[in-house]
Amino acid sequence: MCNFLESSQQLTYKILSLVNFYCYAAHMSFKANQIISYREMCNEEEQEQLQRGMNFEIRDGYSVVLMSVKLNAPYADRISEDGLTIYYEGHDVPGDKLKEYDQPATNPSGTYTQNGLFCHAIDQAKKTGDFPLARVYEKLQMGIWTYRGLFEMRDYTFVERGSRKVYEYVFTITEQKLREAEKHHAEKLIDLEQTRQIPGKVKLAVFKRDKGVCTQCGANDNLHFDHILPYSKGGTSLKEENIQLLCARHNLQKSASII
Repeated sequence: MCNFLESSQQLTYKILSLVNFYCYAAHMSFKANQIISYREMCNEEEQEQLQRGMNFEIRDGYSVVLMSVKLNAPYADRISEDGLTIYYEGHDVPGDKLKEYDQPATNPSGTYTQNGLFCHAIDQAKKTGDFPLARVYEKLQMGIWTYRGLFEMRDYTFVERGSRKVYEYVFTITEQKLREAEKHHAEKLIDLEQTRQIPGKVKLAVFKRDKGVCTQCGANDNLHFDHILPYSKGGTSLKEENIQLLCARHNLQKSASII
């Protein structure tokens, strides 16, 4: 009888452990093109706050990058027309609001800045072919962000921009999905959703046009950018006329009706 109870308890414990693990795995990753709040983004990355744009390996297996293509953005980030490549400007000397100085790779103490950490990781990757990963979030407006997906940090240049030199990093979309397994071991899985990237200017136009709510029910939470004519059926990501805002419920209903 004791052995039976012990076996039952062990089985229950294993089931609960599996449930907790898969609930955590399901919760931890946003879908590409999902609209989120600043607090949701911080919670996802287990940070009290995310202030700087470059966050080298703040989680096991990947870095976090915050970007913006808005006209008043502090850095000249840009995205290719197909949305598959991001050109990300490095960060300035702290306090250099007038942008007078070259962007540094090291601190006065000799340690790497965030620029230097990214450059060093890319240099090492060019020798091994195992390029570092970064989860990229794009700012739509104050407190509102969209998750662009998982990118490989492939290259960088130190280019002249005005009267100074800045770093420009090249991130390319990867057909991988990062999932943290037990003990934060990183696994790479196929994620075809990321190949449907929507350019930043299209996202901004759609978000403004749809007033930041689901076009079907008016919900303003758990929103996604949805292709009206599905990408799999030839729908484009490059024109705002083919993109709309849908909440998770209506996005799932639409997907089910298409299948």
